[in-house]
Amino acid sequence: MRAVWSGTIGFGLVNIPIKLYSAVQDSRLDLDMLDKKDHAHIKFKRVNEDTGKEVPWEQIVKGYLYNDEYVILEDEDFQEAAPEKSKIISIESFVEQAEIDDIYFETPYYIEPDKAGVKAYELLLKTLQKTGKAGLGRFVLRTSEHLVIIRPRDNYLMLQQLRFEQEIRSPEELTLPADSKISKRELDMAVQLVESYTTAFDISQFKDTYHEELLNIIKAKASGKRRTVKKMKIVHTKSTDLFDQLKASLGSPGRSGGSNKKRAS
Repeated sequence: MRAVWSGTIGFGLVNIPIKLYSAVQDSRLDLDMLDKKDHAHIKFKRVNEDTGKEVPWEQIVKGYLYNDEYVILEDEDFQEAAPEKSKIISIESFVEQAEIDDIYFETPYYIEPDKAGVKAYELLLKTLQKTGKAGLGRFVLRTSEHLVIIRPRDNYLMLQQLRFEQEIRSPEELTLPADSKISKRELDMAVQLVESYTTAFDISQFKDTYHEELLNIIKAKASGKRRTVKKMKIVHTKSTDLFDQLKASLGSPGRSGGSNKKRAS
């Protein structure tokens, strides 16, 4: 793996030199954009809107429109905005992990200690494991400030980016149902249906099968064949009564907890 950031975790007066590695990878197929006529690659060019000429990367700068004029920002400006946050993740407080709403969770990163920080790294890991808490702090990655928690996972530390509160949209604009007067028997039947599908959570049972199937289609087309795909059957109950639909769902064939097959009522 390639480190995406290197710096220090500030834990009181203890400094832990570390490196961050992305904990996730993209499982999507790498599809290219082509011209339908001759399958030539479609290229995106960086063009000067005044001259119409292509601009090389080395001539491109970043600017902010301020009072109708652009202020150009250099690499040094991003670092000077918060020099300490570009190199140090200072733990500002410790929080209970359960107190953090999962709507705030974003990208995870693995934390690896440098040789000089192994003992301090292990101290922080064991302390968080014993207290059940996570360290809350901020740092700058790729010219943006991120709110993060540092938490223990198995025998290592993980950094999890959090969204700031202002990044969460308000649900007030949603059109939500009013009181639909759900009957007790409907609610009891729905609870029974949920319980019949309940299993222990096991993420390994769920795979990205869509892209796998898409790759099979690509391979078949490359060999001059066309795979025969069965059309999806959507089973509907004849009744429009919600209770009858729930009852029919409980008696549907092939029902098993944890199934990721799509069903329609």
